[in-house]
Amino acid sequence: MSGIRRPNIVMILTDDHAAQAIGAYGSVINTTPRIDEIGQLGWRFDNCFATNALCSPSRASILTGTYSHVNGVTTLVTPIDASQPTFPSLLREAGYRTAMIGKWHMGDGEGHDPQNFDYWDVIIEQGEYWNPRLLSEDGLRVVEGYATDVITDLALRWVDSLDGDDPWCVLIYHKAPHRPWEPHPRHAQLYTDSIPVPDTFDDDYATRSASVRRALMRLAENLNIEDLKVQPPAGLDYEQLALWKYQRYMEDYLRCVAAVDENVGRVTDWLRERGDFDDTMLIYASDQGFFLGEHGWFDKRFMFEESLRMPMLLSYPAAIPGGRVHDGIVTNVDFAQTILEAAGVEPHERMQGRSFWRDLTGIEPTPPAAGMYYRYWEHDDVFHHAPAHYGYRTDRYKLIFYYNDGMGLPGTGAFRYPGEWELYDLVEDPHELRNVADDPAYAAVRADLEAAMLAEQRRLGDEPHPSQFIRPGDALVP
Repeated sequence: MSGIRRPNIVMILTDDHAAQAIGAYGSVINTTPRIDEIGQLGWRFDNCFATNALCSPSRASILTGTYSHVNGVTTLVTPIDASQPTFPSLLREAGYRTAMIGKWHMGDGEGHDPQNFDYWDVIIEQGEYWNPRLLSEDGLRVVEGYATDVITDLALRWVDSLDGDDPWCVLIYHKAPHRPWEPHPRHAQLYTDSIPVPDTFDDDYATRSASVRRALMRLAENLNIEDLKVQPPAGLDYEQLALWKYQRYMEDYLRCVAAVDENVGRVTDWLRERGDFDDTMLIYASDQGFFLGEHGWFDKRFMFEESLRMPMLLSYPAAIPGGRVHDGIVTNVDFAQTILEAAGVEPHERMQGRSFWRDLTGIEPTPPAAGMYYRYWEHDDVFHHAPAHYGYRTDRYKLIFYYNDGMGLPGTGAFRYPGEWELYDLVEDPHELRNVADDPAYAAVRADLEAAMLAEQRRLGDEPHPSQFIRPGDALVP
C-alpha cells in the first residue's frame, strides 16, 4: 500500500440478483453493461458463494466476517445484535466516515438498528418498491420515488455532504430485485419477447432426496397473483402454465435488474466526476443467488449452484489490475477481512474469513481455500418448506446433508427423522441432476468429503447435527 492513499469503499449489494442474469457472467436473457463495467475494469469472481443463502444471514456474514452460528443471524426471524464488531465499525475506528443506506433487513428496534455508523438510513424489513419508508436516527419517514433510485440518491447525497479528506465507506444496499418484482414504468418496454428457459426447467427430481422434492418453490405451483400481477389465461395445462408464469416472472425480474444496472452506472459516473473512481474500491454483489427457472424453481435457500453462487465484481484501479477473473473459492464471510486489509486496518479476532486481497494484488498471496462450508438453518418455513441442511463444496464436488429439523433454533426439540445425503460431481454433472451419494463408484469421494466437512465444522466451531453420524439400519434417536 506504500504510496497509495487509503481507498474509499462503495459496496453496492442487491437482493436475490442471480449471476445468470448478469452479462459479465454470460447471461443469455438480459444485458447489464454498467455492472459488467466493474468487472472489465477490475475483477470478476466466478466462485463466490454464500455460506447461508438467505437474505438476513448473508448480510450479517458480510458485515461481521463470521458464520451464522457466530453472529447469531441464522434465519430471517433471528435479528442481529448490532453492537458486534463489523468491518464498517473497524473502519470508523480507523478514521473512515461510514454510512449504511438501503436494505438492512436484520431486525429493527433497540439493539437491532444499525450501530457504529456515522449515518444510517434504512428501509423497514423487506421495504417497498414505491415510496419506501425509511428509518434513521431522526425517525421514520416516507420518501417519494422508486426505491432503487431513492437509495442511490441518498447515498450520493451523504458522501457529497462530507467535508475534509478522510476516506469514506458507503454501503448502498438495494431492495431490488427481490420479490414481488415491481419494475419502474420506464422499463415497461423491455423483455417483451419470449425469454429462453434454462436447460433444467423440466427437472423431474428423479435422483433427489425427499427433502428436496417437498420444497414449495416450483414456478407452476407456487408463484401467486401478487407475484404475477395478472391472472393466468384459462385452460392452460401444467406445462403451459409453468411457461406462462416463467415469462411473467422473468419480465418483471429483469426489468427490476435494469433499474439496478442504471443506478450502478450513476454511482460509477459520479465517482468519475468527483475524481474518485481510481481510488475507490467499488464492489457489486448480491446477498446470494436465485433460481430463475432452473430445476423449475424460483427463490434460493438450497445449496444448488444457482442459489449458492453470489455475483461479485470489484474494481480499484489505483491498486489492482483490471480485466481479471478470480476462480478460487471465496465466500461472503471473506468480504470483511478483504476490505479491511485493502484499507490497512486489522481485522477483529473473531472474524473467520480468509482475505483474498493478496490474490488481487499478487503480493504474498495466501493458499486458496480447499472448499467452503454451508449451512441453511431455517427448516420448513411456512412459505417454501425448504429443509434444514448443510454441506461442503470443493472445486469439483458438493456434499449436502439434509438434517431436517430446526435444531439450534429457539423452541425446537430433538431430531426425529433420519437425515438424507446428496453428492454431485460438478465436472461430470454441472447441472446437478444426478445425486451419486449412494453410488459405490463415489464411495471414497464421499468419505473424503464427509471428513473434510467435519474438520471444517470443528475449525469454525459449528456443531454437527447428531443424525450426521447415523447410517442405514441404525436406530433413530427419538
